[in-house]
Amino acid sequence: MAEAYIYDAVRTPRGKGKKDGSLHEITALSLATQVLEALRDRNELDTSRVDDVILGCVSPVGEQGADIARTAVLTAGWAETTSGVQVNRFCASGLEAVNMAAAKVKSGEADFAVGGGIEAMSRVPMGSDGGAWPVDPSSAFPTYFVPQGVSADMIASKWGFSRDDVDAYSVESHKRSARSWEEGRFKNSVIPVKNQLGLVQLDRDETIRPGTDMQTLGSLKPSFAMMGEMAFDSVINQRYPEVARVNHVHTPGNSSGIVDGSAGVLIGTKEAGEGAGLKPRARILGAASIGSEPSIMLTGPEFVARKLLNRLGMQSTDIDLYELNEAFAAVVLRFMQALDVDHDKMNVCGGAIAMGHPLGATGAMITGTVLDELERSGKSTALITLCIGGGMGVATVIERV
Repeated sequence: MAEAYIYDAVRTPRGKGKKDGSLHEITALSLATQVLEALRDRNELDTSRVDDVILGCVSPVGEQGADIARTAVLTAGWAETTSGVQVNRFCASGLEAVNMAAAKVKSGEADFAVGGGIEAMSRVPMGSDGGAWPVDPSSAFPTYFVPQGVSADMIASKWGFSRDDVDAYSVESHKRSARSWEEGRFKNSVIPVKNQLGLVQLDRDETIRPGTDMQTLGSLKPSFAMMGEMAFDSVINQRYPEVARVNHVHTPGNSSGIVDGSAGVLIGTKEAGEGAGLKPRARILGAASIGSEPSIMLTGPEFVARKLLNRLGMQSTDIDLYELNEAFAAVVLRFMQALDVDHDKMNVCGGAIAMGHPLGATGAMITGTVLDELERSGKSTALITLCIGGGMGVATVIERV
């Protein structure tokens, strides 16, 4: 099989996912279009060489619906011979798109492919697409369905993470994110978003709060305590009776923010890159996906990382940098505990607690982030992973060229 190489990765800044957010007036289609335009223009790319564009999108309805990837290909002025497809693996959709693009390249189906994602959460709210799992008794009851926040609180309770633990992690996320912007760590990947007049609408992540401290976070009330008291604590306790009670520690301050954003990763064979005059930046060593227990839901990253590392004949110590989406602080703390990963290797540029989680795009965004950091630091390997609704995990290992 052919090797799959990453030639470029770009993303928009993340805008606050509310009506007063800077990107609220920018459509999902425009965000995705601007990413594709940037990939083409930065690389002087003949887009007729690109076989497919795969975009993750978690709420593919309304203006994000009807295969937004193909529409973005057309509005970006790419060759009409480039196809497009939208995929949904919940929070890992963007990384799933990257892995699908890589698989097409490795199999010989594509010379070049783009994997990326889009989510305009201020315009198409999370959950707009509905779904059977939480509301249909035939799926909710036997799987002990609870909202993700209760799952995160169960992770904290089961593995002993206190409110101080998750708040301290959040403080560090904001510090690292702010420092990364100050040091220019994102300058090679973040493209400014422009409005209809061609003026810059947003050129940096909007939700970072450098002054976040333990006192500020400590004043916030738990987000999921009421849900738990109403019913869901007793539901998940049936699945995990060894936990005496759910300790609700997650708040808006130590959970991922709702934001708008888009990203794209250009992947191709060595020969395609040479033909286009492009230099590869990284090689995709492998990828994996798994299903995990659906009630606690968010522990998948541990198991998919183990599966992938075993498949590649690697140990966790062989990885120089880790990127795990900060859906909730306890998710990352549990992963580091389970795989004995030092915090100095984990999310070194900050994460979604500070910068936000544009559902369908995040996996592609953090792929670009860790690639930039490998190049900046001179390190070699990185593992990228995300927790996923419904109990799943996706992971990818890349090696800097």
